[in-house]
Amino acid sequence: MSPTIIILAAAALVGLFVWFLYNSLIVAKIRVKEAWSGIDVQLKRRSSLIPNLIETVKGYAKHEKGVFENVTRARSALLGAKDAKEAAHADNQLTGALKTLFAIAENYPQLKASENFKELQGELSDTETKIAAARQFYNANVLDYNTKIKVFPNIILVRLFGFTEEPFFEADNKSKEEIKVEF
Repeated sequence: MSPTIIILAAAALVGLFVWFLYNSLIVAKIRVKEAWSGIDVQLKRRSSLIPNLIETVKGYAKHEKGVFENVTRARSALLGAKDAKEAAHADNQLTGALKTLFAIAENYPQLKASENFKELQGELSDTETKIAAARQFYNANVLDYNTKIKVFPNIILVRLFGFTEEPFFEADNKSKEEIKVEF
């Protein structure tokens, strides 16, 4: 074989590698965005249930104004989040506020017996399960994407293409704490 053919074959192999790498990164990035949209849909679903829940609880626990304000503030922050990191932080705040709201509801037997409250609580529970599944799917896709952009030799070309690391959707330490409610 002549040196020209060998050089052309090597250049073709490098070109194919770059082409496949770029395409696989695009696919991984699209999967991350699609997974994020799954979280977003479920967070919006939960946010739409919250006003009904607050109104139901308000009728029984009128003196818990601060709790209702915290839930409303956290919900607004979640709806206004611009990216996954902001949404994760706002979601953690909302989760904590909802835990407090449900802890308060435990002290009102009439509220716990209300069909409307039970239905809303069931809907929120179902939505929380869907959010957890969507988070796992998103984080799995982020792991795949971030791994692809950090391994050798991909890391050399990734910077040329402008791919950057995606954040995981994580719970902060505060949302992992047990909620204490005192009356």
